[in-house]
Amino acid sequence: MSATLLLTQLLNGCQLGVLLFLLSAGLTLVLGIMNFVNLSHGSLFMLGAYFAAAAYNATDSFLLAALAAVGGSLLLGLLMERVVLARLYQRDHLYQVLVTFGLILLCNEAVRAAWGQSPIFIGVPESLSGAVELFGFTYPAYRFAIIVVGLLVGVALYGLIHKTRLGTLIRAGASDADMVAVLGVNIRLVNAGVFALGAALAGLAGLMAGPILSVQPGMGEPILILTLVVLITGGIGSIRGAFYGALIVGIVDTIGRAFLPTLLREVVERTVAQAAGPAIASMLIYLLMAVVLAVRPAGLFPVKHG
Repeated sequence: MSATLLLTQLLNGCQLGVLLFLLSAGLTLVLGIMNFVNLSHGSLFMLGAYFAAAAYNATDSFLLAALAAVGGSLLLGLLMERVVLARLYQRDHLYQVLVTFGLILLCNEAVRAAWGQSPIFIGVPESLSGAVELFGFTYPAYRFAIIVVGLLVGVALYGLIHKTRLGTLIRAGASDADMVAVLGVNIRLVNAGVFALGAALAGLAGLMAGPILSVQPGMGEPILILTLVVLITGGIGSIRGAFYGALIVGIVDTIGRAFLPTLLREVVERTVAQAAGPAIASMLIYLLMAVVLAVRPAGLFPVKHG
C-alpha cells in the first residue's frame, strides 16, 4: 500500500464526508429542533443536482448552476414546509415518515417526467478541471474544491449557530420550543428558516456532487441512508456531531472499500476475499454505527443543552 494511494483515498473520504455534512447539517437541525422526521431531504439533494444540471446545460455557467441549485432547493424547501410539512409538526412520527416517503416518490416521478429516466451530467468548471499539488502528489482540483467548500460551510454554520442571535434562538428552540414561543418568538418562522437552510445546503450538496456523479432519478435515497448513519453516529441535533460524524463515515466507507478486499487476500483465500471483501466493506459504516450506539447511544458528539 503506497503512501500516495493512502493519502488519495483519505482525501476522497474527506470529500465524501463534506458532501454528507452538507446534507446532514440541515437534516440534524430539522430533527433536533423541530423533532421532525424528514425522509424527503435526499430528494432536495437530487432536485438541487437537477436544477444545477439544467442551468449549466442551458447557460454553460457553473455560477448560474450554483444559483439555480441553492436558490431552487431553498424555494422548493420553503414550499414543501409551508404547504405540506407544517401541518405535521404536532402529528406522530409515523405520519411524518409516511408523508415524506410519499414526497420521495412524487419527486422521483416529477424528475422522470421533466428530464427522463436517462442520467444527465454537469461539466466541471474549466478553472477546476486540472489538479493541485498536495504533499508531493496531484489530486483533482474539483474534488479538493468540494473539501474546501464543505469546510467553509462548516465554519459559517458554527458562526451562525454559536455567534448570532438567530443561532441563539435556534439552540433555544432545540432545548424548549414551547418556552421560546411563550417568550414571544415566532417559532413557526424559525422552523421555516431552519428548513429552508437545510434545503439550501442539500441543493449545494447536489450541485457539488453533480460533476462527479450521474444525475438521475432516485439518487437521493442512497445518500439519505448515509446521512442518517452520520446523524446517529455524530449525535442528532449537533452541528459539530454532523461535521465529525460525516468525516468519520466518509473516511471509513472510502478506506474500507478501497483497501479491505486487498487486505483480506493476505489472510484468506483469494476467492473468499473477492466475495467477502466488498460485502464487508459495504457493511463497515453500519458496524461502526452499531458500536457507537452500544457505547454512546446519544452519538459521539451529542448536542449540549443549557
